[in-house]
Amino acid sequence: MASKSNTSVAQSDEIAPANNPQPASARTKRPRTIQSVERALFLLEILATADDELALNELAARAGLNVSTCHHLLATLHKHGFVGQSPASRNYFLGSRITELSDSRIRQFNLVDVAMPALRRLNQDTLESVHLAVLQGHSLVTLAKLDSRLPIRVGSDDIGKTNAAHATATGKAILAWLPEAEIARVIAETGLQQFTGKTISTIAGLMEDLRLVRRNGFSLDDEEFQPGVVCLGAAIRDHSGAVIGSVSCSMPRMRAEGKHRANAEAAVRSCAAIISSRFGQPGETTMQRTP
Repeated sequence: MASKSNTSVAQSDEIAPANNPQPASARTKRPRTIQSVERALFLLEILATADDELALNELAARAGLNVSTCHHLLATLHKHGFVGQSPASRNYFLGSRITELSDSRIRQFNLVDVAMPALRRLNQDTLESVHLAVLQGHSLVTLAKLDSRLPIRVGSDDIGKTNAAHATATGKAILAWLPEAEIARVIAETGLQQFTGKTISTIAGLMEDLRLVRRNGFSLDDEEFQPGVVCLGAAIRDHSGAVIGSVSCSMPRMRAEGKHRANAEAAVRSCAAIISSRFGQPGETTMQRTP
């Protein structure tokens, strides 16, 4: 006759029964899950939210499992690379396989394809010109744009923006979330070219402006690239928090005020957040880093 502990382990490989018996018609409507898989996934979630490596006993306690069952689950996860184990302490941490799968999933997405529905919505909600851009090396590249639906609209010099990350809403939205060393590298390559009398011309001025981008959750090009044109931008970030692009909304100075501008700011932030969520970034994309 099997012992009680062996029975517990054996049940972990079976379909978890419902706690409360229900009619067959009701049970068929509920998803049937594998208890051992649920437990393994829970262990991964615990490791993902831990501040450091965790010992077997600590993992078992947090997961509500006996040590033997927890050890078998961790051994299986370790075998397949989902969990790592320190040779010295024997403590556990998330394995490299998690990152590999995450990166593979992200590569399956094409940024333009993923962003386009949200970009169209931004264009519809604001009626203004909208852009999707990335930083390739030190060059700012516009991947997609939709023109304003209003009769008076702004033009767009996308080729001229290549060296204008410091002077455009899309560029500053990206720069704001890069390490300072990376920002310095970009500026060293492109310089701080003056496009208008309002273009930021010093490193100190740019760093202060980028601090405001992080604090406010959006970037502003206030006639810094083109006279008479105001642009609002926000960063697109992935599951790790890394910036992968940005969106912007451009309008003539005459419309860049009051309720219309406030609505555009909110719409740009929302658009970036929606796109970011498709790449695994949880919650509000622009509020993860302190100024």
